[in-house]
Amino acid sequence: MPRQNSKSEKIVSLRRQLLEWYGRSARDLPWRRTADPYAIWVSEIMLQQTRVAAVVERYLAFMARFPTIASLAVAPEQDVLALWSGLGYYRRPRMLHKAAQQVAQDHQGKLPATSAALRLLPGIGAYTAAAIASIAFGEPVAVVDGNVERVLCRLEGWEGGGLAGESALKRKIDALAAQLVDPAHPGDFNQSLMELGATVCLPRNPQCLACPVAAGCKTQGEHKTVPRARMQSCEVAHALSLRASRRKNRTIHEVLLEQRPAALTVMPGLWELPALQSTSVSEKELMMTVRHAIMQVNYLVRIGMIAEGNVKSRTVAGGERRWVPLGEAAAMPLTGLARKVLIRANLLPTAPAEAPAFSPGGSIDVSPGQA
Repeated sequence: MPRQNSKSEKIVSLRRQLLEWYGRSARDLPWRRTADPYAIWVSEIMLQQTRVAAVVERYLAFMARFPTIASLAVAPEQDVLALWSGLGYYRRPRMLHKAAQQVAQDHQGKLPATSAALRLLPGIGAYTAAAIASIAFGEPVAVVDGNVERVLCRLEGWEGGGLAGESALKRKIDALAAQLVDPAHPGDFNQSLMELGATVCLPRNPQCLACPVAAGCKTQGEHKTVPRARMQSCEVAHALSLRASRRKNRTIHEVLLEQRPAALTVMPGLWELPALQSTSVSEKELMMTVRHAIMQVNYLVRIGMIAEGNVKSRTVAGGERRWVPLGEAAAMPLTGLARKVLIRANLLPTAPAEAPAFSPGGSIDVSPGQA
């Protein structure tokens, strides 16, 4: 009995320490300023496998355009994808859109309040359901993401084993997380663990001196983990083709975009720059090179400035192509790579700017080899 009491006291102490630390140190993020279950849902979907810094601006724009479940449910999918462009993993917005339609139709536009019911919606798995249910509705259910796994493994001194031991370790982590969650403040407690892993208990060089629960940690630093799969490297090249046309007595600058076929499993329906037949681009045509990672592949991308008359013979035949006014391109569902290139070439109206200067050969004022 004394041992059980001692364990309970440690859990109560850990909860108190984490909640007090979270109250002092939590980052001021827009989705933490609301109790709206829909807003919390959107943020959790956006944050999956995506850095917080990359999400904040997109979250604010998304919520301004789709402030309610009803507004998201009736929106065209292309509009939803356009506001998601650049965040990657495009199955997420498609499932979010589909789930909003289901909530509007079957739940009178209100999200279910339990993790079990939330899991019945498209695109909501165990983690997301627990996060929404605990933060928005106060359900005492544990949320376990990569940050939480790391924190709990270090607290208990557990090392990540090989593939055979991973399932057993996962069961231990889930059981401990369920035991620790504060029934009175489940949302804040879950967020405190995630926040600790994101800002203090880092994968490399953890800041143990700043950790509120360091005294009870059995690792006090990095722990042994399963090595991550190595990134693959790949070289590709895309054509940036621009033209100026006259419409209603004014000059319109356009870029050639290609829509990825709907049958593709990766980014179907999104718009990109046409792919060049060769990954080699002459120094004269080379406009920029960029690095772009998609899942486990790190791409070295060469962007060639290709004149309108040469595009067909120089590029790989793909989906539908369209000349798009630069003023409209920003609102289209672009691939992350296409958006990155157009922004770096100062072609998207992300900030008020004059139209780029074109020459008859189709070049623009960007230094060759710009990264």
